[in-house]
Parts: sequence; structure tokens; C-alpha cells
Amino acid sequence: MAEIGLIKRSLAELIGTYALVFLGTGAVVTAALLVQGQAPIAGNSFNVGFGMAEWLAIGLAFGVAIVIMAYTIGHISGTHINPAVSIALWATGRFPAKDAIAYIVAQLIGASLASLSVAAIWGMRAVDVGLGATTMGFGVTYWQAILSEAVATFFLMLAVMGTAVDRRAPAGWAGVAIGSTVAMSIVATGNVTGGSLNPARTFGPYLLDWLMGGANNWSQLPIYVIGPVIGAMVAAFLYSYIAGLKAEKPASEATAKK
Repeated sequence: MAEIGLIKRSLAELIGTYALVFLGTGAVVTAALLVQGQAPIAGNSFNVGFGMAEWLAIGLAFGVAIVIMAYTIGHISGTHINPAVSIALWATGRFPAKDAIAYIVAQLIGASLASLSVAAIWGMRAVDVGLGATTMGFGVTYWQAILSEAVATFFLMLAVMGTAVDRRAPAGWAGVAIGSTVAMSIVATGNVTGGSLNPARTFGPYLLDWLMGGANNWSQLPIYVIGPVIGAMVAAFLYSYIAGLKAEKPASEATAKK
């Protein structure tokens, strides 16, 4: 079977990231609109309006989207759908630089198109709640936010390495393991940073919200680039060391997920 070309694999990444961001941020927008007007928890400044039920629903929306895309396009592109994953695989010698660049561009485009779709379907009320953008919670410092994103993405990439990259792992479980990791990470860290774990997931809503006259959150973008990239790279190198994995020849099926 001939190797699938970079253009087709990049298109698969665009579609996968589109699905992830549309389904995930669509859930965020829906939750935000449902809780609009509700009073925050009395005496709790560490609250963005969502309770555990909302964060669980949002986490499941992102996690299930990853599971679906893993089994839909995993055999085509590897389902990175996350620049931090592509960068970590490149850094550990498992993915060519030109492929990583093409994937990242496709991921950013897919995320932006997803946010455009959310705006088109939900209208300006979606812009009013930030199109599901991730931002720091009240009382959270910039460095706490970066650390939170790094730790959460560390778990994501560890799951990627252990279930998708390591050929010794039981076959067929990568999508479930990685999607579940993302879902629980969002539940755990949602009130800190929104639980992005993915630069593209944050970039799309930021861009469309800004272009449509909503909030300007660009000053927070470094949180969602630095944290996830550091977390993913640490996990990739650490897993390679403790599992005794050697860098392989970069191939189109280098796998990962969110």
C-alpha cells in the first residue's frame, strides 16, 4: 500500500482539528449560555461560572471528539490534531520537520474554521461568551496557568507515547486512552486555564473572537503555546527514556491525539 501523501494527511489533520474544536467549543458555548445569569458561588473568587457538571460535559465533548477522530483518520494522518503533539514527535525524531510544519498549519486552519462555524451557527451570542476560548481563571497567575497547561499536556503526551507510539502497547486502545486523558485533564484544570492542552484549540477561538469584535485575549496565547509544548516534549523524551524507545525513521503513521 502506497504511503499517503502529505497534502492528504494534512487535510485529514485539518478535518480532525475542525471536529475537535467545533464539538468541544460548541459544548463550551452551550454551557456558557445555559449558565448565563446565574450568580457565582458566594465567597468563591476561583469560579468562572461552571460547576463540575459543566466541566465534565465539556471534558467529555473534547475527549469523545478525539476518540471519534482517532478511529476515523488515525490510519491516514496519525490524528495529531494538536501542534504540541506534532512538535514533540518531531523533537524526538519521529516526525519530519516539513511534515510537522504542514500539520501545524492545517491544525490552525481547522481550528479557525471550526470557530467560524460556531459563530455562524450560534450567532453573536457565541461571540459574547468568547466562542469557547480558554482564559485564565480568577485568581490564577500567568505562571500557574503555564504550569497547569504543561502538567495536563504531559499526561496527554504520556498517553500518546504509551498507547499510540510504543508498538508494544495493546492494539486498538489508543483513541480511548488518549481521549479519556484529555477529558479528565479538562475536568481537573478547567477552572484554572480552561483546559486547552492544545495551541490550535486556543488559537481558533482567539482569532475569530477578535476578528468579530469580541475580546482580545492574545496576551494569554503564550500560556497555551509554552505550557503544552513543554509538557508534551518532557513526556515524549521521558517516556522514550524509561521505555527504552529509540527514535524511528519518521513515517506518516507517527501517531498521537487532541
